[in-house]
Amino acid sequence: MFEQSNLPDVAAVARRTMVGALVVGVVGLAMLLFFNQPWAALGLCIGLAMGMGNFRLIVRSVVKVGKRSQSNKRRPLAINTLGRLMAMTVIALVVVWFVTPLGFGMVGGMALFQFILLANVTRSMIKAGGGGGGAGLLFGAMASRGLGFDGAESDGTAGGDRPQALDAPSGPVSDLSEDGRGAA
Repeated sequence: MFEQSNLPDVAAVARRTMVGALVVGVVGLAMLLFFNQPWAALGLCIGLAMGMGNFRLIVRSVVKVGKRSQSNKRRPLAINTLGRLMAMTVIALVVVWFVTPLGFGMVGGMALFQFILLANVTRSMIKAGGGGGGAGLLFGAMASRGLGFDGAESDGTAGGDRPQALDAPSGPVSDLSEDGRGAA
């Protein structure tokens, strides 16, 4: 995921993710306490903390495995990460079984952390544009090969490497009547 990002981008993603998780934690804690759900509030904070801890352990593992001279560096990372995620999920589900609001708060906190992380990684990739991967890399590669948005040949003159605007549908889609059943 990070092979096309440089290290400052990874550090920025980590910093934005941690700050975002703290903000979501404080806002979520206040909202859940306002709605008189102290166990869910505690669970949300515990879930966010578990997500933060897992992320820190992943970063530490990446640095440690990066220093090794092994040829297959991804396998230990994947096994460790999946093992931690499974253990965290099992813990949260056991807590759901015994103290439902606390457990659901934990599951929600872990899910929110992953969403925040995904949003920050996506933002970094989109911000990198054509040179850093993501949508810019896809559309830039399509334009450099003379392909339009729909895969048809194009001269690449309308909008550089941006996708062409879609015209009115033709073919089987245009044969549909207003109710979507097709022409009679």
